[in-house]
Amino acid sequence: MRTDDQPTGPAATAPYRFAEQHTPPAAQRVSEVAQTTFEHVYEVDPRLMQTHVLQQVFPNWDTLRIMRSRHDHLAWMHRHFAEKVVTGSELLAEIEAEATDVRDPQQSTADTGSISGPGAR
Repeated sequence: MRTDDQPTGPAATAPYRFAEQHTPPAAQRVSEVAQTTFEHVYEVDPRLMQTHVLQQVFPNWDTLRIMRSRHDHLAWMHRHFAEKVVTGSELLAEIEAEATDVRDPQQSTADTGSISGPGAR
């Protein structure tokens, strides 16, 4: 990691203060289920995850380190595991195309009978 890529924070010789390094800035609500603390860091509202997901406490600099490296990690995953990368717009177009091709469920065909036809109980 280059020196100019280093997360900002106290110098290595600065005293360690738990509250300074583990208390993120005040969260701002983005939607009913999401919030943001640092710029470009969106997260699920922790109150919604208290029952099933144990919340971990880690320093602010680690949150920023993870967010700065997310594109590198995603690129690595694509290089090693993806045969092709599909965009969200491609997926939506495919879903919309399939929705227009689907037959009307009210119409019956020769191989499917209505629920009130022979064999219905």
